[in-house]
Amino acid sequence: MIRLLLLTAGLVSCLNCWSSNREVVYIDSIAVTGNKQTLPGIILREMSIRKGDTILLEELSEKIKWSEQMIMNTGLFNRAQISYQAWKGETNEVQLLVTVDEMWYLYPIPVFELADRNFNVWWVDQNRSLDRTNYGIDFAHINLTGRKDKLKGSVKYGYTRKYALSYSLPYLNKAQTLGAFAGVGFWRNREVNYRTTGSRQQFFRSEEGFIYERFAGELGITYRPKLQSYHDIEASFTQKRIGDEIAMDLNPDYLLDSRHRIRYFALRYNYFYENRDVAPYPWSGSYCYGSLIKDGLGIYGERSGLTLLAGYGKYLPWGERWSLGLQMRTKLSLIRSRQPYQDNRGLGFSGHTMRGWEYYVIDGMDMAMGQSSLRFRFAEYNFNFGKFMPIQQLRRMPIRLLLSLNNDLGYVNSPFARADNIHSNRLLWGGGVGLDIVLYYDKVIQIQYSFNDLLENGLFLHLSMNI
Repeated sequence: MIRLLLLTAGLVSCLNCWSSNREVVYIDSIAVTGNKQTLPGIILREMSIRKGDTILLEELSEKIKWSEQMIMNTGLFNRAQISYQAWKGETNEVQLLVTVDEMWYLYPIPVFELADRNFNVWWVDQNRSLDRTNYGIDFAHINLTGRKDKLKGSVKYGYTRKYALSYSLPYLNKAQTLGAFAGVGFWRNREVNYRTTGSRQQFFRSEEGFIYERFAGELGITYRPKLQSYHDIEASFTQKRIGDEIAMDLNPDYLLDSRHRIRYFALRYNYFYENRDVAPYPWSGSYCYGSLIKDGLGIYGERSGLTLLAGYGKYLPWGERWSLGLQMRTKLSLIRSRQPYQDNRGLGFSGHTMRGWEYYVIDGMDMAMGQSSLRFRFAEYNFNFGKFMPIQQLRRMPIRLLLSLNNDLGYVNSPFARADNIHSNRLLWGGGVGLDIVLYYDKVIQIQYSFNDLLENGLFLHLSMNI
């Protein structure tokens, strides 16, 4: 027993000696430069390094790299770099300098957009009709007071009349863990997607007036205890009205029970974990999310739904030019009674789109899909507009060009499926090849040639501007 105690004491002493010999650095100060609008505290909040920290020298480089990625993922900067401003060798005291290049934050944008779900549906199914476009103005300031707060407004006419306003302030308290958001919107249409037949949307148009109206308002709080974890709780109210032609004749299940109006309050909880290097177009890292939504709180008794949404993504780099992206998403309706037509979406909406199936909408109460993309970066450029671009923040445009090999699987469970919607309740496949163009930091253009298991193929265009 004495030998065992002596041996244990010797091991502990060796470990303490080894640990004490590992070199550490002391973070004496962190300065920020290049931020004209953003408050320094918003930038420092994203870093895993704080003033006064004692860090192992071997871990410092990785912490700096990770902090740069988190600053970029705020969506406020074109570039973020952390460098050593000073290093006192005798004491290992380090002074860090964070240099940022701010994006253009103010976007009063004239709008001319497609009303359909994607470009191909408008171009092929709707014969490129200009009647199915919206025009107006979108206003967005994504850093209004320098606190990463977003003010967004929208006024649109054309296919959809829309009036909307929203504001979010991510940091309310000194610890920068609590935030709040609010929004309100009103939409009107003369045409409405009233049914799905053969997994294709069917539309009815009235020349006499608006046959669809929706009002929605929301209010919520956010909680961010750690850099990578987000929680929010949202309360909302929604009211929808449809014309009698839809409610009584074309689809009595549109709002259920031949209703022409439905009103309900809702509660929603969201969780998000973010650990991607570049969130708009990830190359490495992972993320996951989950949402629980209760539609209808018993006040009006016109709606009762409980939905669970979840997703996970993993991105695996291979060397400098290759990366494999894997994503899984699912939807589960926990209340199993028949739901209104608009709330019975499986695939085709809200980011739940499989490649090769862009033309289709597959309704159902439950959904699961998995996607993979093997990407090869073959070119990078830095284009400088110079004096031809009056906005200084937009003069330098980094461009990345990539090839992708895509493969998707999906399944939609629809216990109330109609006989003419044959693509639910079976395994679906889609995939193909694509050219991905990444502009600046977060603008993504994807041109994809895709197939599906129906032996259909085509060229598809996807845009993500992240404004």
